[in-house]
Amino acid sequence: MTRIISWNVNGVRAAARKGMLEYLQQEQPDVLCLQETKAQRSQLSDDLVHPPGYHSFWASAERKGYSGVAVYSRERPLNVDIMNEPRFDCEGRVLALEYPRFLLITAYFPNSQDGGKRLDYKLDFAESMHSLCNRLLAEGRNIVLCGDFNVAHRPIDLENPAANETNAGYLPEERAWMDRFTADGYLDTFRLFHSEPRRYSWWSYRFNSRARNIGWRIDYHCVSENFRGAVDDAEIHHDVEGSDHCPVSLTLDL
Repeated sequence: MTRIISWNVNGVRAAARKGMLEYLQQEQPDVLCLQETKAQRSQLSDDLVHPPGYHSFWASAERKGYSGVAVYSRERPLNVDIMNEPRFDCEGRVLALEYPRFLLITAYFPNSQDGGKRLDYKLDFAESMHSLCNRLLAEGRNIVLCGDFNVAHRPIDLENPAANETNAGYLPEERAWMDRFTADGYLDTFRLFHSEPRRYSWWSYRFNSRARNIGWRIDYHCVSENFRGAVDDAEIHHDVEGSDHCPVSLTLDL
């Protein structure tokens, strides 16, 4: 079995102070993908760059304290790449890791922000990601795309859908992109196993939202249809604290 965990840590240095590295050693996933690391590699302590048993890879934003993704991997990938689109790579939003059986992409999708101020940029990123996945699929790859998509796809994926239809992360244009992506054969693995409501991966720090489970499901593992047979399980680990997001996992039977 191969276990991949994805987690928006809302600052990797803050998450480390809250036990992230202990969590890594306790869970021992094959791969841990992080989003919103908010750090450049030169700012990181050695224990964050070289945790026992893991290789680490980093894509940081040019702007300090902002965005960024990272991956801890037990196995050294065959290749590691970024998105190779400067308008997105300058914000450290993507790492792509090639393994013998699949290609893993971890992504931190932009937030469309209040009033849709960055909606065009968000949709541009999402369409570019869709095109990248299609291109890799055409090359014969099995695709796993994980990360913080910053969108709740359907009403079941957030606590108050009607009240949020004009809010970032649930705008009609964002949901329409997710419709197109999944209709194109990219499977939301969590919903292959779980049809129940009130399963969320992010909660606002305001209004005691996490204790009340007033949340959104915006963190995903999606796989290409051709890789469906390898998917053994997908789960949300709502009891793991340390960020306003919790980890989500995918288990593959290779």
